[in-house]
Amino acid sequence: MNKQIEISHQTIVLNDLGMHARPAAKIAQMAMTADKTIWLYDGNTQVDASSIIDILTLCAKKGNHIHIQAESRQDTAIIEQIKAFFDNGFGELTP
Repeated sequence: MNKQIEISHQTIVLNDLGMHARPAAKIAQMAMTADKTIWLYDGNTQVDASSIIDILTLCAKKGNHIHIQAESRQDTAIIEQIKAFFDNGFGELTP
């Protein structure tokens, strides 16, 4: 039996503009380097993190909780990188 391994992190949208095109493009760029699919969940909505359009369909606003999931342990570093990108407000927060 070949059990699929999944790795996940939860994060939150911190910036006032929510999820817009620039961070969606950056996340998709990171997810495209993964061995297997990286998924983003906002509530019950699941999207492929390698698709900018899919990410934008989440319409994630400030305060939304986002679950990031990888299908392979080999992609752990990528989901940690995506989580860090969320955690620093997509590089758009001012001190």
